[in-house]
Amino acid sequence: MKKITGFLLAMFFSLVTFGQKTETDSIFSIPMIYFNYTLQFPGGDLVDRFGISNGVGGGFQWKTHKNLIFGIEYNYIFGGDIKNEDQLMSNIKTHNGQIIDNGGTFANYTTSERGFFTSLKFGKVIPVSKKNRNSGIVIMGSIGYLQHRIRIENIDNIAPQIEGDYEYGYDRLAGGFSIGESIGYLYIGNSKLLNFYAGFEFVQGFTKPKRKVNFDTREPDPVQNRMDMLNGIKVAWIFTIGKREAANREYYY
Repeated sequence: MKKITGFLLAMFFSLVTFGQKTETDSIFSIPMIYFNYTLQFPGGDLVDRFGISNGVGGGFQWKTHKNLIFGIEYNYIFGGDIKNEDQLMSNIKTHNGQIIDNGGTFANYTTSERGFFTSLKFGKVIPVSKKNRNSGIVIMGSIGYLQHRIRIENIDNIAPQIEGDYEYGYDRLAGGFSIGESIGYLYIGNSKLLNFYAGFEFVQGFTKPKRKVNFDTREPDPVQNRMDMLNGIKVAWIFTIGKREAANREYYY
């Protein structure tokens, strides 16, 4: 994990250096689509449920000729680190933590983290070089919706205790309003394809459990007003769309 974090940080600083070499000295209005990956670390109430996770997604942004940014983004969350997994489905497990399937053998199943968050984003590009005023430090805020759950996959489909609606009794589904903040570096060059973003993202979700009762505890979730936090290192590959229009001139590809 330290190697992954070090690699992403090295990429961030290399992009800052590389972004200062272009000769694009006018600020353009630029629509763009992008695809991103985020290495996410849980915080708040989410720490007791999941470990480190991944986020993949994309979105659309529009950078104006005043270097303001507005956009929309969707991210799919997945991970394999479930906290206190041995306590999950305790009401249908044997004394050694197994589940008996219809064939009388131990069921083959897996648990994982699944979720998503979608957001409306807004922010500002602060150029750090007069040679490229479309690139620079980006400060963003967002509002949106965060949802997460425990996925239980019955691999052989012969354990009805964890199939269909029964799975919902154990998945700990939660969701709610979220806000977010990010800071990073945006590089917009002369090519439609060679544009990047790298930075840090922080999401706070004010979520609530979506299940009235958990089958294993026979009670509702003990925390009804959750503060779920995701703190991540994010990189994105950006594609600019169409022509670039500045306040005083136009640039065509």
